[in-house]
Amino acid sequence: MTVAIQLGIIVGYLLLALAIGLVAYRLTDRTAEDFYLASRTVGTIVLLFTTFATLLSAFTFFAGPNVAYEQGPEWVLVMGLMDGIIFAILWYVIGYKQWLLGRQYEYVTLGEMLGDRFASRRLRGLVAGVSLLWLFPYVMLQQVGAGTALQALTEGTVPYAVGAGLITAFMILYVVVAGFRGIAWTDTLQGAFMLVTTWIALVWVLAVVGGPSAASSALEAEAAHHLALGSDFYTVQWMLSTAITIGFGVAMFPQVNQRFFAAGSKKVLKRSFALWPLLCVLLFVPSFLLGAWARGLDVAIPEGENVLPVILAEYTPVWFAALVIAGAMAAMMSSSDSMLLSGSSYFTRDLYRPFVDTDLSARREDLLARIGVVGFATASFLASLWNPATLFELGDAAFSGFAQLALPVMVALYWRKTTRAGITAGILASQVFYLSSLFTSIVPSTYAGWTAGLVGMGLGLVVTVAVSLLTTPAPDERRAIYFDGLEAD
Repeated sequence: MTVAIQLGIIVGYLLLALAIGLVAYRLTDRTAEDFYLASRTVGTIVLLFTTFATLLSAFTFFAGPNVAYEQGPEWVLVMGLMDGIIFAILWYVIGYKQWLLGRQYEYVTLGEMLGDRFASRRLRGLVAGVSLLWLFPYVMLQQVGAGTALQALTEGTVPYAVGAGLITAFMILYVVVAGFRGIAWTDTLQGAFMLVTTWIALVWVLAVVGGPSAASSALEAEAAHHLALGSDFYTVQWMLSTAITIGFGVAMFPQVNQRFFAAGSKKVLKRSFALWPLLCVLLFVPSFLLGAWARGLDVAIPEGENVLPVILAEYTPVWFAALVIAGAMAAMMSSSDSMLLSGSSYFTRDLYRPFVDTDLSARREDLLARIGVVGFATASFLASLWNPATLFELGDAAFSGFAQLALPVMVALYWRKTTRAGITAGILASQVFYLSSLFTSIVPSTYAGWTAGLVGMGLGLVVTVAVSLLTTPAPDERRAIYFDGLEAD
């Protein structure tokens, strides 16, 4: 009976999201621009919450509390404070310039924007290829999170593969039907829902255990070092490296980066980035504190399980725990659906169109985009069954991989002397360096405590500038389009 209630709530919530998607489908034009960007008409609340919900992934709800449980609550400083501020700044520095360019030249993807400026389909394909490479493990992360969450909540009644398959099926159906407009609407609902339920969960658990003082006393008795700032894990170098790579990586995530193009006006962008740090703190503080306090509570966390579902199952009623997990799964779906949509646009517009069919019609592109969603989601689901790494490892690798793109892109946006050879070399150098640090022993993963992800970003910056200074622009480069005639209304 308990499992039936849990599954009923979860499936009901997902069906509600699907219903919103069906309404959006009736209002969506059969054009690629509307499917990908809702015709660039998104307002402040929807832009803020669709970006917010897009990032409310398994990395937030499961990996974050797991890190706080094992290592202490300083993770709040990394994700909730430093990363929130860094991304808010980048939202303006990168996002506003991209919005101006997108409005002027109707760009839909980052690859289009760079490929047009440097007159290079190879650069366009490189950016798309790199983005799809790092997008794949992050989509897989959502499926791993959904599978493990349902398995833990139902105490094994719903196997891991079934949970991951359920979320994948809903993602495919939802994205193919809804497009960006439906995703943005449900993201707004899901973002607000998760803010409320996460705070209720924190208050509920604290009420059961006797309040914050009792929870902190229990934590001190079990793991006193969790109450002291800093540790062998939370070094200054690691915290700064992680906050910077996550912040810059978020700005290059396709599903986030494309939202820079979707804003309806300059005011929409400014209001959204100003409110961003506040939303980060409001969400990450309760979820990560729950993870940290759980260390002192008399609850056994099975090896390999996520902390949050176990704590909720222990201290809150069945229906509420299921509701929070349903919301978390919906948040994972809101991350994955946006990623699938963006990944599809990168494939169709930056790989298929320039290299396979340059005369691709808007209607055919719309159909190809939906087919691409199915293929990408299915492949990531099959990979998730292998489950090769922890949620934190998958998420951290993806954030740092995307972060390697950020500085070459910023240089191109603001430095006229950037050349095609320079930005191409910068992207390739940093990507090869970071991939080597992950998969070989030739490149170390840390440098005096600083992560390879951060060092790779620095390498990409230096190579981009140095090669640009040493090379001349190609004759067909459009050096002026990033600077001349770009004004907001």
